[in-house]
Amino acid sequence: MARADVWHPLAGRRSRGRVAPGCGFLALGRAGLYTSQPNVQIPENKPVTLSCSYSGYSSPRVEWKFAHGDTTSLVCYSNKITASYADRVIFSPSGITFKSVTRKDSGVYTCMVSDADGNNYEEINIHLTVLVPPSKPTISIPSSATIGSRTVLTCSEPDGSPSSTYTWFKDGVKMPEDPKTSRAFSNSSYNLNPKTGELVFEPLSASDSGQYSCTASNGYGPDTKSEAVNMEAAELNVGGIVAAVLVTLILLGLLIFGAWFAYHRGYFDRKSPGPGSKKVIYSQPSARSEGEFKQTSSFLV
Repeated sequence: MARADVWHPLAGRRSRGRVAPGCGFLALGRAGLYTSQPNVQIPENKPVTLSCSYSGYSSPRVEWKFAHGDTTSLVCYSNKITASYADRVIFSPSGITFKSVTRKDSGVYTCMVSDADGNNYEEINIHLTVLVPPSKPTISIPSSATIGSRTVLTCSEPDGSPSSTYTWFKDGVKMPEDPKTSRAFSNSSYNLNPKTGELVFEPLSASDSGQYSCTASNGYGPDTKSEAVNMEAAELNVGGIVAAVLVTLILLGLLIFGAWFAYHRGYFDRKSPGPGSKKVIYSQPSARSEGEFKQTSSFLV
């Protein structure tokens, strides 16, 4: 057995002990902690007990915490199940028992035992995997697959626990992870990741056209298979792109010419009077007798 340091959060120090392979942590001295199953697998909706036995504690205080990814929650505090687990978990000096587990209960459980005075502290981790068979996977294929481009196909299913691994098929033939190991796929250039389900063509070739399907498996329950999806590798339509550019340029030229023609024909006002400009009105004087003059209207309005 190998020696190991354990952090003592209550006393602010590490205690010295031994690690028993496959059996959790055993402390030297008067306090000891032990689990009979550091790795537990159980089908969903079944009861399960996570064992945590201890000895040598005068007044043991037991706590359990649960960690899954970035989420951590307290299952038991000071020998009592917390409110969020009270309806489905039972505490005992030898461990905690779930009445029925769900896939969300998969994760790492840590049993922590200390004396009330803080003189001893030990902890062990128990990995719980709730077994759920994989559901039917689905395939995602890009709407346009152009020869010479990078093309990504994905196969996924959300339910399997532990996480599923994926196998790809083209026209009913299993695709190897390395295409160069198979004569049937030697002309293809792709990367296949069984854990993520990604199939990446880089670059896509004309020979990659075909019917694609995939299977999901996680070692629990039967493998599941997706529907076959057709992928057609198309040539890049250079002629269509050139034609579209020419049509755009012609339309732009016609628009510019139309604007120039309308301007020179006077359809656009070259200068509009400002709001403060004055209007001059001239009226022809009426016939009067010679030598008689009288202003009849204003010149400025």
